[in-house]
Amino acid sequence: QLQLVESGGGLVQPGGSLRLSCAASGFTVDHYVIGWFRQAPGKEREGFSCINGSGGSTKYADSVKGRFTISRDTAKNTVYLQMNSLKPEDTAVYYCAASLSVVGSCLGLGYVDGYWGQGTQVTVSS
Repeated sequence: QLQLVESGGGLVQPGGSLRLSCAASGFTVDHYVIGWFRQAPGKEREGFSCINGSGGSTKYADSVKGRFTISRDTAKNTVYLQMNSLKPEDTAVYYCAASLSVVGSCLGLGYVDGYWGQGTQVTVSS
């Protein structure tokens, strides 16, 4: 059974850091496009970072560029999201998604037959 499990969320003060993990089972992360998405209350789910299976190229939305870093550890079959300089507007439920094929940008929602994790809450507040 293919599964993604996010972890690492929590409460952090503005300017702080968190590292999220997206642990995969049933498939290998370096064969899939893996994306990070977030959804704040009352807002649509938005993609902000992704890593391609072949070559491992990465992409970031302007809102997180320079603050967030996506990476993967093939030995642990896990994709990470290092989040620095967190802002209150980063507060959301964070999800990871995986697909062999993505329609359009991997920052979008075009994950064909995609797998999604259950999400992890990130709250940035003083």
